Amino acid sequence: MALNDYITLGRSGLRVSPLCLGAMTFGEGRGWGSSVEECQEIMDRFIDAGGNFIDTANGYTAGHSEAIIGDHIGRDAAKRDRLVLATKFSSNLYLGDPNGGGSGRKAIIKQCENSLRRLQTDYIDLYWLHNWDVHTPIEETMAALEDLIRSGKVRYIGISDTPAWKVVEANLIARFRGWSQFIGLQIEYSLLERSVEAELVPMAQELGLGITPWSPLKAGALSGKYTRKNEGELKADRGAMVPLNEKTYALIDELEKIAAAHESTIARVALAWVRMRPGVTSTIIGARRVSQLEDNLKSTDITLTAEELAHLDSLTKPTPPFPQNMEAYFPAIHNGGTTINGVAGGASMIIRPGEKPY
Repeated sequence: MALNDYITLGRSGLRVSPLCLGAMTFGEGRGWGSSVEECQEIMDRFIDAGGNFIDTANGYTAGHSEAIIGDHIGRDAAKRDRLVLATKFSSNLYLGDPNGGGSGRKAIIKQCENSLRRLQTDYIDLYWLHNWDVHTPIEETMAALEDLIRSGKVRYIGISDTPAWKVVEANLIARFRGWSQFIGLQIEYSLLERSVEAELVPMAQELGLGITPWSPLKAGALSGKYTRKNEGELKADRGAMVPLNEKTYALIDELEKIAAAHESTIARVALAWVRMRPGVTSTIIGARRVSQLEDNLKSTDITLTAEELAHLDSLTKPTPPFPQNMEAYFPAIHNGGTTINGVAGGASMIIRPGEKPY
């Protein structure tokens, strides 16, 4: 797969590249991001390679990330129109103002206006709800987003970091009222973070939401920077967010073997695994340096074999919660000893051979 092998996002006609450039590290205001010049070079290299999907948020470096993108892309009409620019609302940038963030109508409209100003564009291609606001009725949020779409300020909407049941409620309300529905789901997803496979991933597949994973390298834990050989020598850039333990090192050992077989790197293999997961449309990659971007882009050259996928899957397969942990028993309860859609029921748990129901 190449970066310009575009994919429609969820149940929509929006075409995006299989990798999305995440802009959380744009700007040095927090002491760990990229300079403006490096950000511009990263964007240019991503676009030149065929990428068309850039993701940011109003809260990233207090709005500076959006401004950097606006200065470099928003002012260039030809470049801006061929790109899918995505940003998010929810973050409050105004201390002391309770309506400065969240998902209420007043907050959403003002946040959108400020993002348009910083991005120097008339419209946002994909506007994400960044995280669930428990204080605002979801119908109010969906109504406000529908108004933004009808006004032409927003083209599509997506949702991030929200429980599956709330996403379903939002989209069903929108469907029954003839409003626009969320077409994308942004979630943390990696070989080291797979709890989303219990509810969020199946929900996205059922509703037709394209999954765009963030932190596919688990905050750098699977970047290849940390190995058994240098265990204890390097301090994790993001502290406790990087799980450097036996489970991680055991996974890295296996990633190293697969990377060697593909003449590639640990990071590329880990990214390829995420890219090839069911329901995933476009994986968000973050890069502070052009060299990191170059390495990540080459992950699209890797196609893991069925055996490699199964092996990696087995290493970190999560234990499902209730009621998913009971699903293995359901065929023996439902099927009456028959095979349905290729699923064998086995011996019935309900009735024995020769036994008649009352």
